[in-house]
Amino acid sequence: MTRRIFNKQGIFLALLAALVIGPRTMGHGGAQSRQSDIERLKQQLDDLQRQIETLESDPATTPQPAERSPLDKAIEEIQTPPPTPVQPTRPSLLSGQVGSTTFRLIDISADLLVAVGGSSENDDNIQNLQAGAHDPNRNGFTLQALELSLSGAVDPYFTGEVHLLFSIDADGETVTEIEEAFATTQSLPYGLEVEAGLSFTEFGLINPAHPHSWDWIDQPVINSRVFGGDGMRQVGLRVGWLAPLPWFSQFHVGVQNANGETMPSFNNAYEVGGGHGHGDGAEAEEEEVVGQRPFVEHEVDGPEDLVYLVRWENAWDLSPTVTTKLGASALFGPNASGPDGRTTIAGADLKMTWRPANNFRGWPFLKWQTEFIWRHYEADDFTPEEEEEAEEEEEEHGHEALDSDTLRDWGLYSQLLYGFRYRWATGLRFEYADGSGPSVETGRSQDPFRDERYRLSPLLAFYPTEFSRLRLQYNYDHADHLDGNDAHSVWLGLEILWGAHPAHKY
Repeated sequence: MTRRIFNKQGIFLALLAALVIGPRTMGHGGAQSRQSDIERLKQQLDDLQRQIETLESDPATTPQPAERSPLDKAIEEIQTPPPTPVQPTRPSLLSGQVGSTTFRLIDISADLLVAVGGSSENDDNIQNLQAGAHDPNRNGFTLQALELSLSGAVDPYFTGEVHLLFSIDADGETVTEIEEAFATTQSLPYGLEVEAGLSFTEFGLINPAHPHSWDWIDQPVINSRVFGGDGMRQVGLRVGWLAPLPWFSQFHVGVQNANGETMPSFNNAYEVGGGHGHGDGAEAEEEEVVGQRPFVEHEVDGPEDLVYLVRWENAWDLSPTVTTKLGASALFGPNASGPDGRTTIAGADLKMTWRPANNFRGWPFLKWQTEFIWRHYEADDFTPEEEEEAEEEEEEHGHEALDSDTLRDWGLYSQLLYGFRYRWATGLRFEYADGSGPSVETGRSQDPFRDERYRLSPLLAFYPTEFSRLRLQYNYDHADHLDGNDAHSVWLGLEILWGAHPAHKY
């Protein structure tokens, strides 16, 4: 169409030239004929001008680009970024808009731990062998825990976590408890972080971890003795500071209430006999503190009646394939032996992980973890306040009054886990626990919470996916309080995870 326009414009120019030149080349005799030719040419010029204007104003005659080759089309598709997908709108329960930022408010998950197995000991003795509240605790089946977790951003300043735990104790009673419920600050200056609420005490590696994040099925012996079956946790405040060093280095300082069933080394008693009642209607057989001494209730009269934490943890990459974490912890606070009773707990922990650069979904790997815990328990002297109480105390426990004493307990575990093939891992854990100072009723050798004891536990684990795990574990226990000193137990555990669980600390 463009060519047609150009042709007609050329005709127009040729006719115009003929009008200019024509008069100079013709004679006077053809004037009349020449005048009629001019009129005719003018008419043709007007017709051509109208056609040109019509063609230029018609959209259908707009020049079209030349057709692209398949190669040009392919190059253009590669260079053009894909359109941004439109995200579906989440319900207000799960997300919220703050300014131009959308916060996903709640991640919801559930984690189930169930075990089956048996021991050479009867169910009563298993309560003392498997002293963790979420260990396999009887011959047959055990619902170790069903944990419901909710976590997410509250606003630009806080995140929150709530962990509710359900289990069935050795008596077949359903136990419901708030495992953790706390808020954590976001983006404080100078590397600071504040956590407030109900949370596990940041001591060592095992105590702050939930049972489903352990590599082995049950809790280490020394942890059960020092921190109780549920692990040490209480309402309080913790401040963390990330030091400006070339490696990861973080300090923790915390304060928590000293009372409650999850504080047996401080201002509370043990649930003797492994009842793990959790205060949910189950009766503790006796109220005893460390060393089988009587429980003396103590109220909070000042800051000295709280528990204080100090922890320092560091992490390095020793090589592109080896990471190391080293930590030290300490706790200070009152205990329930009397008004002047005080407890100090100290510990050190080490964790090393090897994973080659060319691993396949994390396999193979080698993980070594070890932890040492020491407790210094200053027991206050005990004197019954009334004569009737003194008679009851002497009849029940065989003593009327007790002098002050110092009780020490210590222990360690060391475990090695090897992921030898995709989805498969095997490992071995060794544990030892002992103490000094008397247990006033039976003597320390017959006290299941303070006698000399060691355990050896091989493990085989299979991970069908990241949401499930099967573990087969054998425990050989040697303990002074057992009739034959030895016990053998085999446990098969299953873990199932639904949803997006909050990430646990490395």
